[in-house]
Amino acid sequence: MSLSPRQRVLCALNHEEPDRVPLFIGTSGATTVLGPGYEPLTAQLGVRAGPARWFSKPLQYTWMDEEVLLRLGSDGRPIAPGPAESSLRREISADCMVDDWGVTWRRAPSSLYFEMTEAPLRHATIADLDRYPWPKLASPARFVGLAERAKAIQDAGYATVLLSGVTLFEQATLLRGLDTLLMDMVADEEFFSDLLVKLKELMLPYAAALLEQVGAFTDVFVTGDDLGMTAGPMMSPKTYRRLIKPHEAELLGAIKKQTSGKIFFHSCGNVYALLGDLIDVGVDLLNPVQVSAGEMGDTARLKREFGERLSFCGGIDTQRVMPHGTPDDVRREVRRRIKDLAPGGGYVAAAVHCLQPDVPPQNIVAMCEEVAVAGCYPLPG
Repeated sequence: MSLSPRQRVLCALNHEEPDRVPLFIGTSGATTVLGPGYEPLTAQLGVRAGPARWFSKPLQYTWMDEEVLLRLGSDGRPIAPGPAESSLRREISADCMVDDWGVTWRRAPSSLYFEMTEAPLRHATIADLDRYPWPKLASPARFVGLAERAKAIQDAGYATVLLSGVTLFEQATLLRGLDTLLMDMVADEEFFSDLLVKLKELMLPYAAALLEQVGAFTDVFVTGDDLGMTAGPMMSPKTYRRLIKPHEAELLGAIKKQTSGKIFFHSCGNVYALLGDLIDVGVDLLNPVQVSAGEMGDTARLKREFGERLSFCGGIDTQRVMPHGTPDDVRREVRRRIKDLAPGGGYVAAAVHCLQPDVPPQNIVAMCEEVAVAGCYPLPG
């Protein structure tokens, strides 16, 4: 029996086999196309795109047009609150901006996207944390009309994917600078902990206000913290468990009390050593399953060891296959990941992170088409 896209997603995330593997493309920054690659894709599809919209302007993550989502067969639709109330945000030029948190982003003439160039708390002390002009994350203006949009997505039969902006470690890296923050974890644990507590104290009431509006209409709640590198986590599992895990557990636990939506947690890199911990803190759906990063490449093993407790979103290689393979190579890659990750449900097909402009648009179309064909249950073999 054919299911609606929303039913398909919910079935898979409840570790049951739907009619076919659901597909996420254009549902978040991590599952969309980088700005310069969007026009070739719309041309391939014969779609006239509207004015450029972004999940993130600095990162050039495209908010896809509805017709493109329909043509590609995406089973989810994104929603996001409006911008926070901030005295720090400003546009300096077409290639330089300061975001809500005071982080400066610049785009070099030869670059596709902006790079973070100034971390406002790089030289801060603990005393500075109380004086900093933090954005007002729970400003009511952010949520106007959000519940109506979320309900309309569900009424249309799609899964509502809520882009929360909730992150602790990743936001800390932007405010402090990754190099400085990693040194803090060794040389100044007090500052590191105080910064994470401050961010958590901002995120908790914001998440509560957000979910008061749309918790009932949220199917997937997007959050994350980039914790991995190619070889393994940025910090030892012991350090993660001591300095980060308790804060993530408190934050995700509070979120789960306000919505039945599944927690989508984005972390690039090889986070195999942390998967049990992420399950402990409440993660339901891991993204992007970066198969080019160490132990994450053995997707059959991931499914075997964690598949009863964790769902997976992503896994379709964007380092080699999507940019450099043929459409037939892409179809083989899709079949491989479905074979490994989809038995018994628990898999949402997607590319590993945002598709770059060097990915031929015919490969994107091939990926989406093959999910619809090869992902039909019962799976072969």
